[in-house]
Amino acid sequence: PSFITPEHSSCTTPISLSRNSDLKVPTTTSLHLLHNRRSFLTTSHLSILTATVTLTTQPLLTAAAPLLTDKSTPDLPPFASTSITEAKNRFLLAIRDIDSLLANYDTISTNGDNVRLYLGTQGIKSHMYGISKVLKFLKDEAEDIVEYTEALNEFEAYLFQAEGAAYQSLFVEHSSAKSTPESLLRTAKGDVVMVRKFMGVMAGQLGMEV
Repeated sequence: PSFITPEHSSCTTPISLSRNSDLKVPTTTSLHLLHNRRSFLTTSHLSILTATVTLTTQPLLTAAAPLLTDKSTPDLPPFASTSITEAKNRFLLAIRDIDSLLANYDTISTNGDNVRLYLGTQGIKSHMYGISKVLKFLKDEAEDIVEYTEALNEFEAYLFQAEGAAYQSLFVEHSSAKSTPESLLRTAKGDVVMVRKFMGVMAGQLGMEV
C-alpha cells in the first residue's frame, strides 16, 4: 500500500511507493547531466546551422567580361535572323553592352571612338551594331505598339546625339568651339543614360526582364 513515513514528511511532493514499483526518482546529479546534454545538443545544432548559413550566403565569383576595346574581342556579324528568340537575345546583349559602357565609362571614354565602339557606330564589336533593325523587327511583339514605337524613336534620337557628341570630341581641340573633349564626352554619357532608359522601356514592352 502507498504510505509516507514520518522521516519523509519534509518532502514537498508525496511519492507513491509499492512493493513492485519500478519508479526511479531522478537525482540532482542525473538532472544536471540531462541539462548539460540538452545544452550541448542545442549549441551544436546552432553552430552547424550558423556554419551552413555562412557558407550558402557567400557571393559567387564570376569572371569579368573583357571590354570591347580589348583587341581579343571578336567582330560580330550583322543581324540577319528571322527568329524572335534570337532577336530578343541580340537586344538583351546590346543592353548588356550599354550597361558595361556606363559601368566603365571613365576607363572607356579616353577617346570618343571607344564610346562609339560601344554604341555600334564605330567598328562591329558591340551588339549595338545594327540594333535599330533588330528593334524594328521586334515591334509587332510589343504589348503596346504605340508606346513601343515612341520609345524606339526616343532611343534612336538619344543614340544619334550620343554618337554626335562622341564624334565631335575627336576634333574639338582643332576647332574654334569652346567645348572640350571632356565636356563632350560627359554630354555623350548623359545621352547614353537616356539610351539605356528607353531600351528598358522597349524591353518591358517585349516582356523581357533586364
